[in-house]
Amino acid sequence: MTETLPIPPAPPAAPPPTPVAAASDERQIALAIYILYLIPFAFGVTHIVGLVLAYVNRDTAPAWLKSHYDFQIRTFWIGLLYFVIACIACLLLIGFVLVPVVVIWFIIRCALGLNHLMKNQPYPTPDSWTF
Repeated sequence: MTETLPIPPAPPAAPPPTPVAAASDERQIALAIYILYLIPFAFGVTHIVGLVLAYVNRDTAPAWLKSHYDFQIRTFWIGLLYFVIACIACLLLIGFVLVPVVVIWFIIRCALGLNHLMKNQPYPTPDSWTF
């Protein structure tokens, strides 16, 4: 007698890949702006490109992402104001200390914004002059 062995059931199919969340697609431009803000310390004028992108995308963004665009726009203009004041203060020699402080302030603001963006959270205080 020939016995036939039962055919084992097919292994379960692999689950379909999880779709990328819409939030991650929406936040790509905001992420690019933060990166453009941090690059100029090596390459120059990318701040302006980031500013233009923030202005262009701010009106069509969801509310949580709009807070990032507002924050990025304010970071640019406040940073420019602080930098001009620090450069003028260089005439009094105190500006040589203030310029690095402004650069550190700018980097910290961008890092905090990136942190909230990666968590898909709105920036809590986009109108702040500090952090």
